[in-house]
Amino acid sequence: MKTARLTVVGAGPGDPDLITLKAIKVLAAADVVLYDALVNPILLTHAPTAEKIFVGKRMGCYAYQQEQINELIVSRALSHGHVVRLKGGDPFIFGRGSEELDFVKEYNIETAVVPGISSALAVPAYLGIPLTKRGCSESFWVITGTTKRHTLSADVALAVQSNATIAILMGMSKLSEIVAAFAKAGKEKTPIAIIQNGTREDQKSGIGTIETIEAIVKEKQLSSPAIIVIGSVVRNRSTLSETISSIKEKSNHNVFNYA
Repeated sequence: MKTARLTVVGAGPGDPDLITLKAIKVLAAADVVLYDALVNPILLTHAPTAEKIFVGKRMGCYAYQQEQINELIVSRALSHGHVVRLKGGDPFIFGRGSEELDFVKEYNIETAVVPGISSALAVPAYLGIPLTKRGCSESFWVITGTTKRHTLSADVALAVQSNATIAILMGMSKLSEIVAAFAKAGKEKTPIAIIQNGTREDQKSGIGTIETIEAIVKEKQLSSPAIIVIGSVVRNRSTLSETISSIKEKSNHNVFNYA
């Protein structure tokens, strides 16, 4: 009989090469993989023999409610053995990974976590935007744009008062409110970047200021999933000499089998 086990795994921000080696090894040993909407489907090839179940959420559309996901984890762990809960980015940054781990404790299910590269860090970096830069930004906030109550996080108003870089996840539906909060504080000229499908080959971005960004979003037809980055680091971003596609072409010449 297989041991009932849950491993919560971070899949990284979207580029399949940005998953960790440890995550690949865990996927290869999985009996069941429950994966989210932001997980690149290519990563499922690292679990060739596992049962794969999509449990993702997108813009209010739910394949499963969270309570159902919790119950599915337990039932599959008890019946199949090793369940891998594969989440986009890092599972402990707005990924509800800790909630799922807490739920299975009472069922005598072994648990483990494999951290992932957070989109809050990697997506700006792919556009040459460092969240901190000496003489420019000494700290950064990572804030959810939409809370459990479906309202803009109150932390945005606090972040506006600082000089820190602000990275907002799941905030596109609240962009007008975010812009209004900065405008109210007299920060209409603050640089802002919006990056859609970050680190993927279909990445799109728009760069402007608080007073111009909504027009830029409309012009470039930017939408979710996207990360909003606000602060002087956007103006001071690095110019990268290679595009995502060129890096991808090089990496495809050096493929490893981590299983």
